[in-house]
Order: sequence, then structure tokens, then C-alpha cells
Amino acid sequence: MKWKANCKINLGLDVLCRRADGFHELETVMVPVKGLYDEVEVERIVGTGAVFENRGMTVDCPPEQNICLKAFHLLRDRYGIDGVRIALDKRVPFGAGLGGGSADGTITLLALNELFELHLDEQTLIHLAAELGSDTAFFVRNSPQLCAGRGELMRPIDLPIAGLWIALIKPDEGVSTREAYAGVKPAIPTVSLQERLSQPIEQWQESVKNDFEPHIFAAHPAIAVAKEQLLAAGALYASMSGSGSTVFGLFDDEKKARRIDTPYIYQL
Repeated sequence: MKWKANCKINLGLDVLCRRADGFHELETVMVPVKGLYDEVEVERIVGTGAVFENRGMTVDCPPEQNICLKAFHLLRDRYGIDGVRIALDKRVPFGAGLGGGSADGTITLLALNELFELHLDEQTLIHLAAELGSDTAFFVRNSPQLCAGRGELMRPIDLPIAGLWIALIKPDEGVSTREAYAGVKPAIPTVSLQERLSQPIEQWQESVKNDFEPHIFAAHPAIAVAKEQLLAAGALYASMSGSGSTVFGLFDDEKKARRIDTPYIYQL
């Protein structure tokens, strides 16, 4: 069976503090972009272990370290599953702040849960996904969520974005998670992200920030230029997604969105 592993964007990203465990406490809203996705095909095979195939874009890690295999090993160790072939058709750019790898891992969990009839409930799947990474749990629900902690603490949030058009620009460079966190300056905002997002979308540009942008833009001017292109084209709101390097713009009109020279244009 084939599963779609869509990507996500971040509406606002506040890095609040560094935790004792070395991770950072975050607050962000994640929103699925269902028009841009990888495909994960999972089927049972005779034998033991997992056979993994990478199609489409070449993933920037050895096959044996792919998050899809990590998801398989996690469920094998916990529930004794075995004998599968996993084929990943990679389409979502990586090093992009779009959560493509996280989505692949979580979708593999969901697919294996169904394939082996494990009947795991949502909360169990969220906990398992969180063991794979920091924003993986989001893809269990795959709907707008206000996320805290490392991204694994979630609650649904209503946003006035249904029907808007989104244009994504992925500059020809990547930003590693290590680089993003190395230069960030944690701070607790005076107004919560949820309150800022409750304002009209036209006011978001002045108040809904991504804390990674200042130092990432300084080190990668092309990313800053891409954001300005989106705003100049008429975006209601534009921002870098996650730790970058992708930037996105939200438009109230398809024609405005298509002023942007990018293949990544979708309706939310």
C-alpha cells in the first residue's frame, strides 16, 4: 500500500529556552501542506528484517540510517513485526524546514500499524513518533496544531487560512538543524503565539516571527531575498519555515501566488 507523507510549514516559531537535556523549548504552529508530499510504499515480504528502496531525490544519509527504517526497527523491537519492503519516493526537499523526513518516519509508523494490524491508538502513535524526532508527532494528527516542548506537545488550533494559496521557495542551499540552533537567541515573548495568531492575518507580518530568521538570513542572504520576493508579490504573510531554508508566502489570490517563479504552489 502507498501512503502520502506531506510536508508542513511553521506559522511562527518561538525558541523559549534551552533545556537541561540539551534540547530547546519551542512554541510554534505547524500546518500541513498536503499538495507537496513524498510517497511511502510498505508491503509484507517473506523473510526477516526490512528491505529499503530510495526513489526520486537521493536522501542525504546512508540508506541504513533512513528514518523509515528507524520507524520499522522501533516497531519491530516493541511489537515483533518483521518482513517488510519499504520504498520511499522522495519529492519534498530536505534541509528545507518542511519536515519531509519527519513525515516519512511517522507515515511509516502509521502504515506499519495498519499493515500488521497492531491497533495502536493515537496517543501511543504520538509517543512512538516522538522517539523518532522533534516534529514527527505532528504528522500523526496532520492538522493545524499549536506545538510546544520539542514539538511533541500539541493541541488543535483554528486558523483563518483555509482556501488561501501558498507559494514555497526553496533556495539552492540548505540549513542544518545544528547551524540553526547554534545561532539562535532564546527568549520568552511578552505576547503568546496563539494570541498573536488570533489577530487578522494582515497583522501577522509585524508580530508572528521565526526566531531562526535573523542569524540564518545573515549567513544565507538568498533566503532573505526569497522572503522579500514573496512580500513584493503580494503575500499576506511570508516567513521561513522551521529552521529553513524554505520560505513561504500566504496569498489570498492564486494569480498573485503564481507571480513567484517556483513549482511549489498549492491551495491550503
